[in-house]
Amino acid sequence: MTQERDSAMRLRTTLSVLTAVAALCAFGPLPPQNPGTAGNGTATMHGDSASSDTTPYAGPGSGPISWSRTALASACPTVVIGSDGRPVALCTTIFGQTPTVHLLDPATGADLASLALPEGSLFGGVYAYLDASNALVVVDGDDDLLRIGHHLSGGAWSLTVDRSTSLAGAIPSGDAIVGLSPGWDGRIWFATAGGVIGTVDTPTGAVRTLVTGEGVANSISTVPGHTAVATDHALYLLGEAPDGTPVVDWRAPYDRGPGRKPGQLSWGTGATPSFFGPGDGTAYVTLTDNAAPHENLLVYRVAGGPTPVCSTPVLTQYPESGTEDAVIASGSSVFVTDTYGYPYPALPAGAPASVPASASFDGGMSRVDLNPDGDGCHLVWNSDVKSAALPRLSLADGRIYTLTVAGPTGSLGAQTFASYSYATVDPATGAPLSRSWIGLGLLYNPLQMTGTTAPDGTLYQGTETGVLRLTRG
Repeated sequence: MTQERDSAMRLRTTLSVLTAVAALCAFGPLPPQNPGTAGNGTATMHGDSASSDTTPYAGPGSGPISWSRTALASACPTVVIGSDGRPVALCTTIFGQTPTVHLLDPATGADLASLALPEGSLFGGVYAYLDASNALVVVDGDDDLLRIGHHLSGGAWSLTVDRSTSLAGAIPSGDAIVGLSPGWDGRIWFATAGGVIGTVDTPTGAVRTLVTGEGVANSISTVPGHTAVATDHALYLLGEAPDGTPVVDWRAPYDRGPGRKPGQLSWGTGATPSFFGPGDGTAYVTLTDNAAPHENLLVYRVAGGPTPVCSTPVLTQYPESGTEDAVIASGSSVFVTDTYGYPYPALPAGAPASVPASASFDGGMSRVDLNPDGDGCHLVWNSDVKSAALPRLSLADGRIYTLTVAGPTGSLGAQTFASYSYATVDPATGAPLSRSWIGLGLLYNPLQMTGTTAPDGTLYQGTETGVLRLTRG
């Protein structure tokens, strides 16, 4: 009898392990490693140049955690980490909205050095990437393409502009660069708020551009041979001529809805396009539209042209849905986060009034999978996890990591009592796996910004006032 019980227990344990392994194998692969960036998972706001919002590293897990907060009086949407393990944060100060780069101590999260940049648009101080030499590549408010390095001298760290390339001659007056990502040939791609898409040949400084006449409010994504840009009217897939001039492979218009939804920063898609696929991670590109009352997830075959292979409403567990977040895209799965009604402390200049004027924040997530034959898709689950951050999927431990919110999220005064927690979510079911309380109020509000996991498992999460550092407790 004892042997039978032992055998049954071993069988259950084996099945449990096999189930966990199968869950991990259901996602991935990582996108191709861009030779112009730091390692996948830590190189960009969305982890990699394909904007997959996945990481190859295990996070703090679902058990007890320890955390600390680095106060920077800034919102910090981008935290990137290079081969030296040192986190670099691109933040925007609360007062003055000045883009500022911070070098953080990987052992404590302390601010080791900072460098303020010329002020530009709200989005101009958001998107950047860490290159293969651990320098931050960003465009400042003077339209200068900067490489910012961190250096140790005499026991003290400093941040310096190691290289600057002026792009002012290619940017119309009053416009500003929003998206930035390197291609595979050494050129750097960019997109402006006014719809200019261009490449920069960094050795020569030569700039080649294409004018779309449509606004851009999100970052751009690159994989070998392809660049994806989402305007406020359409998704563009681009290649380039021999001299680097952007060439439109196809343009796919989408339903931009009756207006900017509450919980969005612009009128149109709120998402950066994401490349993904079960093969090499580049066969498909995906985006959310702005249809009312529910947005749709749109998936296109990169080689198939502007007709989507999948178009399905998401987050239908609520009366309305919309998002200002990029999706998580991995393997055959796409995860969409609801930000409808999420209150932001500031809007970009010229942002139209929302339609409707206001709404409560419900949160929630949806998972959609491509059909096995690659045509069409289907809803796997809806979840009521009220994510206040853009989640990230770990391909190492099979968990989705985020911060959640409970309590009031309406007026600025009411947000003082909003409660924020570190949370993990099961990507197979959408069910919460763990929740650990962090704190109350604006100090901990992650503003739908995404966290970055370091190779040692430390999670860095930007907030409205600084950066949280979370480790296994």
